Amino acid sequence: MAPTCLQPLLRYRSFAILFLTPLLLLPLPLVVPAKEARCAYIIIIMAVYWCTEVIPLSVTSLMPVVFFPLLGVQTSKKVCLQYLNSTVMLFFGGLIVAISVEQWNLHKRIALRVLLILGVKPALLMLGFMLVTAFLSMWISNTATTAMMVPIVQAVLDELNITEHELTTVEPATGQTNTAIELEEKSKSGSTAVSGVSNEQVTDDPKSSEETKRRKSICKGMTLCVCYAASIGGTATLTGTGPNVVLKGQMNQLYPDSNDIVDFASWFAFSFPNMVLMLTLAWLWLQCSFMGLNIKKNWGCGTQKTDKEKAAYSVLKAEMKKLGPMSYAEINVLLLFILLVLLWFSRNPGFIKGWASILFKGGEKYITDSVPAMFVALLLFVLPAHKPKCIGWNTSTSDSEETEEDKKKQFFSPPLLEWNVVQRKMPWNIVLLLGGGFALADASANSGLSAWIGRQMTPLGSIPPWAIASVISFITAVCTECTSNTATATLFLPVFSSLAESIRIHPLYVMLPGTLSASFAFMLPVATPPNAIVFSYGHIRVLDMVKSGLVLNIIGVCCVSLAINTWGRPMFQLDTFPAWANSTRNQ
Repeated sequence: MAPTCLQPLLRYRSFAILFLTPLLLLPLPLVVPAKEARCAYIIIIMAVYWCTEVIPLSVTSLMPVVFFPLLGVQTSKKVCLQYLNSTVMLFFGGLIVAISVEQWNLHKRIALRVLLILGVKPALLMLGFMLVTAFLSMWISNTATTAMMVPIVQAVLDELNITEHELTTVEPATGQTNTAIELEEKSKSGSTAVSGVSNEQVTDDPKSSEETKRRKSICKGMTLCVCYAASIGGTATLTGTGPNVVLKGQMNQLYPDSNDIVDFASWFAFSFPNMVLMLTLAWLWLQCSFMGLNIKKNWGCGTQKTDKEKAAYSVLKAEMKKLGPMSYAEINVLLLFILLVLLWFSRNPGFIKGWASILFKGGEKYITDSVPAMFVALLLFVLPAHKPKCIGWNTSTSDSEETEEDKKKQFFSPPLLEWNVVQRKMPWNIVLLLGGGFALADASANSGLSAWIGRQMTPLGSIPPWAIASVISFITAVCTECTSNTATATLFLPVFSSLAESIRIHPLYVMLPGTLSASFAFMLPVATPPNAIVFSYGHIRVLDMVKSGLVLNIIGVCCVSLAINTWGRPMFQLDTFPAWANSTRNQ
């Protein structure tokens, strides 16, 4: 219970934060009449608003448009340009393609197909859920992926529980172990199994209670694996989640001479192995936590399908049957999706010339990853959703009424994607949040605030770079539990950039770990939308998520530290301080 004197403050918490924060910080620009102080004043206010969410994140993101020009930090023209730059257009185009995939249920078809291939043995079922969720979250939003996958998980679990109940009530008391409960059972000692067989009449109720407890544990593991796989999978591609796009945009802003060192191909080459490693370790950890280590029962080695597993498989087959055969629209969306990925990878591979420089003069300078993203997005609004039919040319038809009806049909059917669908499903708040972050980074660099922060961090040069990267990963992973992932990256990456320049290490050595760790929101339901979706189904408690998420955070920090100090070093030449990192900061 809060003290009596604090109760009015708690009651008017949002009002107090909204109005007291600017007033309490007002001495900063008044006492220090410099552009750096005025810029820091706005950034600190926005950081408080972002962390407390007293007003929507997207509304806070619009503050630079008003206050940077008023305080003389940055011109209105320069500030507004940051809200729709090349990186935002890349994110926008990628989201349009993702929306088309959702619109035609292509993601659900991919999910069900993979699950049917992998099977429904406990460990393989969890692996299937995680693989599908991670793959889909690489291309569409983590929230949409989780919202689509959790009902599938729920349907499978419900069918397993119903089947178990039916088998339990029908099965006679023969003293034999019911094989239908294999999906929920953890490893048991030999003595316990013998005791259960020989004294069934005595241990009937405790056994039933234990099986119920194990079933609940399985439900927790199966649902948690979805939200965790969504967060992990989003780190693998440049457009997979907000923090990745923030890094791309801030690198372009802070280091325009970096020759586009972070593009789709280079990010994927670095992050995809890290994602695979994290996903594998997360799967093993969740399996140990909620299923035990009984390989025979969890993997189904040398065993036949139980009735419960057959029931789960039938649920997946029924869902797949509802989708029917692949439609013309689904095939087109799939082909366009593959085309986009190929264009991203082959634009500028690095080891050979890409299509941008081969087909277009000066293409490597003018063409970025946003170009193929918007090209494919445009095609989605042009190509038809149904196969065109040449109706009306055949005059020999006898049914005049049908001919008149056919004549009214348009040759070109509605497109694969319509704007009202995009308008409804586009996360405009994230687009504005990205723009606000880029405006902060640009103003921080041009006002001299970043250089000032860098000078304060010079003493950290005595610490080994690998230790700095590990500490940054840990701090970011902790902070992102209570703040938006994108907002966390937006606030921290300019600081990490200044730190790198002050101690003369490659900026990506600290910015990459910070970016990846911003997606490691595993511990709290409010940390990220996928966690909240899973939590809303009622299978897990906050404590369950905290226990599992804490270990996953440690796994994530260790994996990122390993990645940045092994294959990341030669890939981005992290052992050297690049010339482009020192060429634009103080201009």
